Amino acid sequence: MRSALFLLLSMLLMSHLALAEKSPVPLRVATYNLRMSAANDGADSWPNRKELVKSLVRYYDFDVFGTQEGFQGQLTDIAELPQYAFVGKGREDGKQAGEHSAIFYKKARLQLLQTGDFWLSQTPDRPSLGWDATCCNRICTWAQFKDLKTNKVFFFFSVHFDHQGVEARRQSGLLMVQKIKEIAKSAPIICVGDLNSTPDTEQVKTLQTLLRDAYQVTQQPAYGPVGTYNAFKLDALLTDRIDYIFVSPGIQVLTYAALTDSMRGHYPSDHFPVVADVVIP
Repeated sequence: MRSALFLLLSMLLMSHLALAEKSPVPLRVATYNLRMSAANDGADSWPNRKELVKSLVRYYDFDVFGTQEGFQGQLTDIAELPQYAFVGKGREDGKQAGEHSAIFYKKARLQLLQTGDFWLSQTPDRPSLGWDATCCNRICTWAQFKDLKTNKVFFFFSVHFDHQGVEARRQSGLLMVQKIKEIAKSAPIICVGDLNSTPDTEQVKTLQTLLRDAYQVTQQPAYGPVGTYNAFKLDALLTDRIDYIFVSPGIQVLTYAALTDSMRGHYPSDHFPVVADVVIP
């Protein structure tokens, strides 16, 4: 009798373990334009927002997220959250100067294998202004990670397209496809960023020749507003989607949301963070 009971319990345990092994392990990814640290933002300046941003990141428990517009000091502030580390260089000198398109990752979940940066220009290997952009260098930071829970290896790209140059945005879409293929090859890919472009534009459609828009392929209906830019206005119309999460075809997107959290009448940034739970094959 004891032997039969032991055998039954063993079979139940093995069945449970087999099911657990087959259950997908989601990765929570996000993109967040932090809004640069600008003194003329007044009540919405970075010193008044940084704890809101940190609280949001902590609460929503992102595993890996790309940022845009963050200066070194802002990134250091976010890195006060002890579970995170970040990679990325400043767009002005390839060191720390200027805005970054940094990548934060949870150290207990992801192992950084390699990282790099390139500029959105005709000379992507060095700090440079591209095409008809007039004010700013633009940079993309990428990283290769190993998921310590699943042993899956994937590439993550964070980028910020120009806000003025029409040709710069168009060419940036083409360059991103070229560089992603060159760097990641056939590996799973997540690409996030502020593209300063709506979904109907050529550059977004160019990216979709390689990657899928998480908003369009999420298994659950997208949560939150369509628009992702709020200009710090609580009554913003929120019609234009310019912040994106793209994934390669094999990656499942379980959920997608634009997070509209505010506190005491203020948003943490002039963009909403966009988040998705994904499963990497």
